[in-house]
Amino acid sequence: MKIMDVTRPLKKNMLVYSGDIVPSFCQEDHGRYLISDLHMSSHTGTHIDAPAHYLKSGNTIDTIPLSNLIGKCRVIDMSGTDSTTITAADLKGKLRGVKRLLLKTRFSGRDTFTEVYPSLAYDAACSITDNGIRCIGIDSPSIESYNCDGSVHCRLLGNGCIIIELLDLSDVPEGDYDMVALPLRLAGLDGSPARVVLIK
Repeated sequence: MKIMDVTRPLKKNMLVYSGDIVPSFCQEDHGRYLISDLHMSSHTGTHIDAPAHYLKSGNTIDTIPLSNLIGKCRVIDMSGTDSTTITAADLKGKLRGVKRLLLKTRFSGRDTFTEVYPSLAYDAACSITDNGIRCIGIDSPSIESYNCDGSVHCRLLGNGCIIIELLDLSDVPEGDYDMVALPLRLAGLDGSPARVVLIK
């Protein structure tokens, strides 16, 4: 069995979405033990979007079904795609039998933010929900383009498809895996940093 950690480390000076809180960590030595203060956004690093993130009345991160985030998963390698927009045509024939999907793009491994990053087109989001996919993940800062209207998030989250963003799939070959993606159980919040692992 091989376990692959596809989580970006939470650390100082890490990549954050434009305008988000830059995380800070302060560790104190109390003699017999160390303890740290953490200050960050609920969408820092590799994180999970709950429906409440965009729908506001939807499930919060502590009430999303964990069954969406644990189980069989397919990684599709889109890193050879020239376009920054992943369309339904790009996914055609690749979604049969898939319940959890991770998209590997050329953004994996990058450590600086850019407003031009790979993201889903609305027709791709429709294809994903029409195929009954319950979780979609991507290695870029957002599932939706920088100058977006929220329609991709709303389509996915409004149809029970939980979103994982800012994965690191740089060392993961295309294929089928078992996935475990667990957010912190933050009561009433819109998202959470998460630890995501793939098992082969």
